[in-house]
Parts: sequence; C-alpha cells; structure tokens
Amino acid sequence: MNIVITGVSGFVGQNLSNYLVECNCNPSRLSLRNDWKLPNSSDAIIHLAGKAHDTANTSADEEYFKINTELTKKLFNEFLLSDIRDFIYFSSVKAAADTVEGILDEDHFSDPKTPYGKSKLYAEQYLLSKELQSGKRLFIIRPCMIHGPGNKGNLNLLYKIVEKGIPWPLASFQNHRSFLSIDNLNFLILQILKNKNIDSGIYNFADDDFISTNQLVEIISKASGKKGRLWNIPAGIISFTAKMGDKIKLPLNSERLKKLTESYAVSNKKIKSALKITGLPVSAEEGLIKTIKSFQAK
Repeated sequence: MNIVITGVSGFVGQNLSNYLVECNCNPSRLSLRNDWKLPNSSDAIIHLAGKAHDTANTSADEEYFKINTELTKKLFNEFLLSDIRDFIYFSSVKAAADTVEGILDEDHFSDPKTPYGKSKLYAEQYLLSKELQSGKRLFIIRPCMIHGPGNKGNLNLLYKIVEKGIPWPLASFQNHRSFLSIDNLNFLILQILKNKNIDSGIYNFADDDFISTNQLVEIISKASGKKGRLWNIPAGIISFTAKMGDKIKLPLNSERLKKLTESYAVSNKKIKSALKITGLPVSAEEGLIKTIKSFQAK
C-alpha cells in the first residue's frame, strides 16, 4: 500500500511513518513548503502538515488560515482530480470546542473560539462540501492531546513538578481529560487504511479512559519512582487566590486555574464502532507510563 504523508517531519509524522513501514506499507513524504505535485499512483494521502496551536498567542491569525485552511483546500482539490482512494485529514478536537461540558462526541455543535480551531473547522467544512467520486473516501480525524516518547508537551511540566517533590496544590479540583497515545493513533490509522468498509466522516481519536489530573500525578509517581504529593487545599481558597491574581501579578490567575483544572473528555465510540472493536490496544495509563518513562531517559 502506497501512502503519501504531509508533515512527516513532525512527531506524529515520524512515528506514523515508521509504524507503517513496520506494517509492510510504503509511506512517502510530501513537502508542501514549495512547489509540489501529488503522486497519482498512491493509495492514500495522510495530511498532517499544519500550523500547531500557539498557546503563547504570539502567532498572527492569518497564518492559521493560510496554512490550516487554504493549503488543505488546495491539497484536497488535487486529491479529487487524482486516482488516490483515501484522504485522511488530521484536524483537532479544538475544531469542535475549546471547552467541553460532559463528553465530546462527533455530533457536538462546532463553535471554536480561537483562530487555530476556526482554521481547522473551515478546512473541515470545505472538505465536506465537496462531492466525492465513487470509490473515494474522506476521513476527518479529530485527535485530542497526543503524546508518546519524544513528545513531552504539557505532560513534561507536570512530570517536573512530581520529580522535584513539589506538591500538587489543586487536588481539591476534580476533572476528567482525554489523552491519545501515539501507539493507539498509529493503530487506528492503519485499521482505517486496511478496512475498506469504513465510511467517510468525522472521527474522534482518544484513548479509552478519561484521566483526572490527580490520577495523572499518581501515574507519573508510579512511572518515575517519585512520591507524588497531593494537597487538598479548599477550592474556595484557590479560587479566591486566582481572582487576586487577576488584579495583581501572581503565578495563578483565573485563566491559568481554568486551564489546570478544566475537564476535556472525548468519546472514541464512533471509531471503535466502525472498526467493530471494544477497546484500543494500549490503555490510557499504559500509554502515559510509556511516555513518562521516556522523560527519564533524557
């Protein structure tokens, strides 16, 4: 199976490409930085290239739309003119919602607030507006936070807190978050490519279980051999401190408290139903432990 991958130099691209090689597929890279041409002899294209969410908010809004929306539209137009069968577009759960009440599924009304989320949603809307020729399929993948060895991200920040023996002071807040291990992501993509009976559509990618931040501290402790310390400071005191931080410069303010304690639970039932499976090969805890152990090797 010949598979074209854009954005292959990124964390997901490198891991997915290596995994496909191990599974006797033939992935090739396509750079969209300069002049490019879509290989017509391929079976599928996986579009990973894009501008990632800049949490520091230093990126110009138009950059998101130029890369995430317009470039995706151009690539998809080429796909429609080609003999390639499958187009797999990596969007994001942030195309659906920045915050979630309950559990996010594919039927959730999409209302992103950030330029990043909007740029992903506009690309999705364009792809879905086009009529597919017989035999072609379109998959819009919405992954939640992806992690794995070699990709530290926000997990590394919490790891450093546990490693240094600093207590986690927000244990009184209960939340549930979804993560996605790179192993489960690779597995799901391969199954989509191999299974010709899966219908086109939007699919959330997430591990099976939701993990609270308190559980995450405990998992990090287990994986690193360090003793995690959870402080149950009353939520009212923490919230009052955060409000004070809004008025005077403190390490904690209302926005930061929200980011640290909010829930973001994502359902993966649709993709599992399409594949006729009851669970993914790697549990949420197993995947997190594998990632956390990789921090110690650095």
